[in-house]
Amino acid sequence: MGNLFFAGKDGLSADIPRICADQAGYLPKSCKTAVLTFPAELFSIIDENGEKHFEGAVTHFGHDECSGDDVYIADFTSFERSGSYRITAGGVTSPLFRVGHGVYGKLFRDTAKAYYYLRCGCDLEEKYAGAYTHAECHTSEAEILGEGGKVDVSGGWHDAGDYGRYVTAGACACAQLLYSYKMFPEAFEKLDLNIPESGSGVPDILSECRYELEWMLKMQRQDGSVYHKVTTMRHAPFIMPEDDREQLYVFPISSMATADFCALCALAAGIYQKYDKAFSERLKKAAELSYQWLEKHHEFIGFNNPEGCDTGVYGESSDVDNRYWAAAEMFALTGEKRYSAEFVRLYHEGFDRDDYVRTALGYSIIGGLGSLAYILCDREGRENAIANALKDQFAGEAYWLRDKAVKSGYGAAMEDWDYYWGSNMVLMQHAMKFILAGMFTGNSEFYDLAEDQLHVLLGRNALGISYVTGIGENRCRFPHYRPSEADGIEESIPGLVIGGPNRNLNDPHASQLIPQGTPPMKCFVDNKDCYSLNEVTIYWNSPVVCVLAFLAGRE
Repeated sequence: MGNLFFAGKDGLSADIPRICADQAGYLPKSCKTAVLTFPAELFSIIDENGEKHFEGAVTHFGHDECSGDDVYIADFTSFERSGSYRITAGGVTSPLFRVGHGVYGKLFRDTAKAYYYLRCGCDLEEKYAGAYTHAECHTSEAEILGEGGKVDVSGGWHDAGDYGRYVTAGACACAQLLYSYKMFPEAFEKLDLNIPESGSGVPDILSECRYELEWMLKMQRQDGSVYHKVTTMRHAPFIMPEDDREQLYVFPISSMATADFCALCALAAGIYQKYDKAFSERLKKAAELSYQWLEKHHEFIGFNNPEGCDTGVYGESSDVDNRYWAAAEMFALTGEKRYSAEFVRLYHEGFDRDDYVRTALGYSIIGGLGSLAYILCDREGRENAIANALKDQFAGEAYWLRDKAVKSGYGAAMEDWDYYWGSNMVLMQHAMKFILAGMFTGNSEFYDLAEDQLHVLLGRNALGISYVTGIGENRCRFPHYRPSEADGIEESIPGLVIGGPNRNLNDPHASQLIPQGTPPMKCFVDNKDCYSLNEVTIYWNSPVVCVLAFLAGRE
């Protein structure tokens, strides 16, 4: 099952002739290209009845290093007529795609709605979940390892293919969603996700994020420190969440979780103040309490699984970038000079360190969110020279990423080493950085490059596959996601972003199915067992939501 798209045995060859296009589609005024993996002189755009609407010349790009392909480009930027089409050339036909306004509307809704399907601690009702219902899950009290006692930590989002909930991962995903709203609020004001909170007067994306935030608040100890995660001791088999009844455990605190929690609560407090002052105040007080703990505990407290536990670790080697983010968000929320002073100190200290990056957007290296907080805040006392320097750093990285994209036949701002576990997260965070660079420099070329990365995700890649469930004819259908296998429904929950190609082949199933030496962009198999390729997680969806929110404003 699930061997539909991959380089290797028992399925379609990665080397068959393909026309690779964005299977969601293209906006009328945007740059529109598809990639051919075979030579041709001309290409045509045909509708679903086979009628030709456009013809153009194919150009030879040359060798693409990450795919190993000799590629050719079909450019149809001038074609703006709305409709559903295919590209044909040399006897090969592309999957269906659309041209027109609103081509990303379903994708935007699906990738944002995915968080509802990932809710833990509640039942999913048919009127909101359609066929993808399940009963209440993971509501029993969790044992606190190392402390004794039990605590209610129900709620939040299932993190990934498993049913664990992890503070640092959740903070990254939730923060990226909140920043998406903060930067592009108009896109979310009209986004109806059909969730239980819809129609409340609060944008649905904020109601969804609140579901995660309410869980996180339960993970804070009375002294302000924050537990690292809540999981069972071992990953559940492929069963529905309500059937996973093993004992839950709350795992020891970490300084990374505490700092990320502090930063997220501070960010959220500022956003929710408009909608719920009491909730905003709760978040602010929680952030202040965690920051006080950080001030008392300068030591790094990392995390490793205890013996007998095989659930996610989310370990880090330093908490400097986490503290940098926390200081920035506390300053943005309160304007207090002591937070700004700490942020500035950590900013300058970073020039002598190699364990955090001021443009990294998470999950494990997250300094870029601290930089973004400082850039966007308008508090008196902000050092404009530092804010401008940070803008320059985002722009500098974007120019470097542009050079990668120009060298790629598929337009991907990726090199060989970028294709590791969760490469689609890397791809779409690069798109986020292009957007930020465009905002900070006014250079619209960066916006086009951001959209290009989305095209890669949705099918203009070496396997011609859409890496979002429910989108495109040639799409991933068998994610490493327990309910997708256990619910008995043939089609997966829509809107899940798949991890993507991984040249390291980090799981035994992938290494058996994909030959060593396969080019990085082709190191993928649509198979539920290949967790290092085909898993989903909350912080792979969030950068896609951000990019789509931006594109909603370009129409």
